[in-house]
Amino acid sequence: MIKVVYDIKVYREALKDIIKSEDTVVELGCHIGNSTKIISKLAHEGKVISIDNSPESVESMGALIRDYNNVEFTKADVRLHETLETVIRKIKTCNVLSVDLGGGYHPDTTFKVFFIWSSSLKPRDTIIRNRGLLDFIHSSKTEETIKSSEGWLESSAKDGVPPRLKEFTLWSSKLKKEGI
Repeated sequence: MIKVVYDIKVYREALKDIIKSEDTVVELGCHIGNSTKIISKLAHEGKVISIDNSPESVESMGALIRDYNNVEFTKADVRLHETLETVIRKIKTCNVLSVDLGGGYHPDTTFKVFFIWSSSLKPRDTIIRNRGLLDFIHSSKTEETIKSSEGWLESSAKDGVPPRLKEFTLWSSKLKKEGI
């Protein structure tokens, strides 16, 4: 299941409906950890991998990981392939992918990050907090039905991430080094 919300209260309530006690949750965009606390309590028998690149996150997340033994924080850019590779090496499975990158800003970046991470991790459930994506969903109309029941886009399962998508070179220094 993929759920898209905007309001932070709705987001945090939705977490309660999605996360199970033994889940491994990958949280992209934890900022100072307010939602991480909720996630950690919900997945108290599981693991929470929280990632954020903002300078404000370091001190507050450092304090949080001392209080919650199931949380691991990494200061990193989720647009970089190295960050994704590091997380993949740390976990066997991802039950829930939580994406909260700026709330209302950059729906294109939020969708790209979701697509790459969910295609790689194949979570059972994904929750995305982004106003632009929610506005797009509610404003669009189509006669076609393409639907995924998992937390990733099953309709793209065979496509994967296009290997030569040039705009990814803007995201990842690894791609620049490899000359893709």
